[in-house]
Amino acid sequence: MKKTLRALAALLGYPSAELKENIGALRSALREEAVLAQPVLDALEPLLREFERKDLLDLQAAYSELFDRSRSLSLNLFEHVHGESKERGQAMIDLGQQYLEAGFFLESAELPDFIPVFLEYSSCLPVTEARAMVGRPAHVFAALAERLDERKAPQAAIFHALIAASGAKPDVEALADLKARLPEEDPSKIDEEWEEVPVTFNSGGAHQMGGPTGFTAKIRAANRNVKA
Repeated sequence: MKKTLRALAALLGYPSAELKENIGALRSALREEAVLAQPVLDALEPLLREFERKDLLDLQAAYSELFDRSRSLSLNLFEHVHGESKERGQAMIDLGQQYLEAGFFLESAELPDFIPVFLEYSSCLPVTEARAMVGRPAHVFAALAERLDERKAPQAAIFHALIAASGAKPDVEALADLKARLPEEDPSKIDEEWEEVPVTFNSGGAHQMGGPTGFTAKIRAANRNVKA
């Protein structure tokens, strides 16, 4: 499970020369661990082949066009769970605190709800707990898979693979709610939001917002010690 989650996390990160050079090893790790059924592995092949055949700059441009310019494809979980509501800040604090309590320290500027970071954390858990953790946002993964399928983007296979790896069935009502409230996609408005002060969190003290809500409350309820 560990190799599979880390491989899928890597594929969701910004394309790098290192990743491009090691796609063969990533493919082998996915197949050797055998967490995913053969049809799911086969569905990942078009994306893996893109990494092998396309120029790095083209891969990076395509990634930015998908994930940086479309809020409906945001790779931040709480963008979909909480949108711009005040609960999002508290959820970020709670998830960051859970990472710290488990000995999982973020070394980059990414927020704790960035899906590749979430998957890296989940990969440190025992298999049963990892499956449960990845399964909790299954409705978010299902919505992202559907939106990427509509765009004929090969990255859709990553989210189908995450659902398959977790063995979870996406919550029908939660998925319907996500579909009913698609975020703003006007590029000019997105640019305005980027200019605003980003959400910040500090795990060392109290916060003015309320207690854990939504997806994060469920995560904290299942918290266990982790050897990161």
